Amino acid sequence: MSVLSNLNASSRAVRLAEAKPNRSDIRWRGVTRISTLFKDDRFEKCQLASISRGTAKYPNVRMALVDERLACSRDVAKPPGVLAYDLVQGALVRWSSTVDKSLSDPPTAVLLHGILGCRKNWGSFARRLAKEFPTWQFLLVDLRCHGDSASMKKRGPHTVSSTALDVLKLVTQLRLTPRVLIGHSFGGKVALSMVEQAAKPLARPVRVWVLDATPGKVRPGGNKEDHPAELISFLSTLPKEVSSKRDMVEALIREGFSMDVAQWVVTNLRPTESSDSPTSFSWVFDLEGIAEMYQSYEEKNLWKVVEDVPGGVHVNFLKAERSLHRWALEDIQRIRAAEELAADEGGAVEMHVLEDAGHWVHADNPDGLFKILSSSFQMLK
Repeated sequence: MSVLSNLNASSRAVRLAEAKPNRSDIRWRGVTRISTLFKDDRFEKCQLASISRGTAKYPNVRMALVDERLACSRDVAKPPGVLAYDLVQGALVRWSSTVDKSLSDPPTAVLLHGILGCRKNWGSFARRLAKEFPTWQFLLVDLRCHGDSASMKKRGPHTVSSTALDVLKLVTQLRLTPRVLIGHSFGGKVALSMVEQAAKPLARPVRVWVLDATPGKVRPGGNKEDHPAELISFLSTLPKEVSSKRDMVEALIREGFSMDVAQWVVTNLRPTESSDSPTSFSWVFDLEGIAEMYQSYEEKNLWKVVEDVPGGVHVNFLKAERSLHRWALEDIQRIRAAEELAADEGGAVEMHVLEDAGHWVHADNPDGLFKILSSSFQMLK
């Protein structure tokens, strides 16, 4: 198993604990820097047919996300910095976007985090998937204004749609055709927006997982629930540098936020390299941009993607049993109705419930989530 990142220039291979370095049939790949970007934010849609792959090992499955003329043109300017990412590859994957461009890309899943999260939220889960499904690779992305992508300044507006467009550009740059999109919370709407903006017809099959989010307007939660808008507002009052993660957790709890949320938020603190204090930490996100993104998340309506799902696209909604997110009965009924409609139109919509889990599904019940998501990778082997 290996991990490729566009943030580490080292040529040494990253060997994970689960991997077996004595196997002669595994080629360890160096950690490479891949940092290219389109000259501007324009994006063209096109209709692409499925393209046959030159190997019987992987089916002729293709998601025509973007105009490949943009991806392949030598005239496209490529200054640094689309998004920060890690590419976690199973032990049987022998592919790199920068080495042999004649090789077809292996089956790929894209994993998207939520508001105030980062790609590292999916790290251990992605490695587990890569170990179980060694012919797959998993693209973990820091969305705009988050994590290491926060330093890659993006044009506004900062919305669900523009965030999805960033990811579409990244997969084009890497010459990937994802077969599975997995998004948690805000990331779930980003996955749906990727389908909405993608070129049609899409390849068959494409599976989309929306984890603990609904396609429409986000309703406010109850009094005992954490409110992201209030959390963002509170964080905006804090200094850009803090001296202690523990003190910050305590401050968040005093403000009324749960321990889980407080501990999750401080994962966005990194040691301040330029500070004179050895214990100084800085926030790694762009909070103004994130506030705009969350407002878009609350308001964005993507029901049309669900109720008129393209043929060959399978949209899965996963509701956490103890979710902090408020699922209205109307939302559940509407998704159930979309299930029946999609079956008649050649697409698919499905509702799942993850038992014994709150909103942080991949932390609360990783085993249950793994079991549910595994069906996508088993079916597309």
